[in-house]
Amino acid sequence: MNRYKVYSEELKRAFGEKVYKIPIHLPCSCPNRDAITNKGGCIFCGDLAAGFEAGPSSQSVTEQATPIMALISKKYKAHKFIVYFQNYTNTYMALDQFEKAIREACRIENVVGLAISTRPDCISKAQLDILKELQVKGYQITIELGLQTVNVETLRKINRGHGLASFIGAVNMIHGYGFSVCAHIILNLPWDQDEDAIEAAELLSVLHVEEVKLHSLYILKDTVLGDLYASGQLPALISKDAYIHRAILFLEHLDHTCVIQRFFARAPEEQSLFCNWGHSWRKLKDALDLEIETRDTYQGRLYQIPHAKGLREGMK
Repeated sequence: MNRYKVYSEELKRAFGEKVYKIPIHLPCSCPNRDAITNKGGCIFCGDLAAGFEAGPSSQSVTEQATPIMALISKKYKAHKFIVYFQNYTNTYMALDQFEKAIREACRIENVVGLAISTRPDCISKAQLDILKELQVKGYQITIELGLQTVNVETLRKINRGHGLASFIGAVNMIHGYGFSVCAHIILNLPWDQDEDAIEAAELLSVLHVEEVKLHSLYILKDTVLGDLYASGQLPALISKDAYIHRAILFLEHLDHTCVIQRFFARAPEEQSLFCNWGHSWRKLKDALDLEIETRDTYQGRLYQIPHAKGLREGMK
């Protein structure tokens, strides 16, 4: 029995075969780190952002995707793909550039969907209108929103540049178009507690967010967070075992319908000061799965509709 909703299995169920995500690096920045806005960016964000596994942004979408698709097809016998616009904020560009990139992706043979990574405060109806045309043609559309934490004080400390209201508003707008949402959460930011993980799970549940991608915090060189870490100014990071405990708490308080894309992040080793306690993400995933089995627990075991909690307490 599956104890949580596994992303790869849900894709296989939807399309009848294996489906792989192909990371693509667009020539875009982010409104929170752009020199024009001069906001400084999130304190954890490096020059490569999340796109270290993608090709250079100087290449077209087709030039980046084609060799990766060929490699995966040969190695894993996969023949369907989702183009994942991953790096920085992929809606932070001129509308015509955005439209050109996504339409090019959909012209590539065997592409069945798009995943657009962006910020809650940087998505417009004009962009969603374009994506709606592609959804009507049969492409699966998912908008990936970086929330990172529900703790508003932590959002301020990491210089995120938006609050919970932006995230809630973006989710509601995206759902109004019939698209799926994938929320990104960093479970072990140094100012967060277990209670923040529980609150995050409950927030995603009541908003009916379809997917979640959990990140274990990594710390890159030449970032504000890296400087704080190197100088000993950060609160102590939680241990590997404490992270696994927190991830299970999150899972137990998450509605059983939400799909889990992943539990651990990956980062370029040579540019990292800290990542996954020195372990591979696969080893950590195995440890997490074993602990879930040992505890005999599962996704949604402790989830209660928040607005009904008081009613249940009063009836005891």
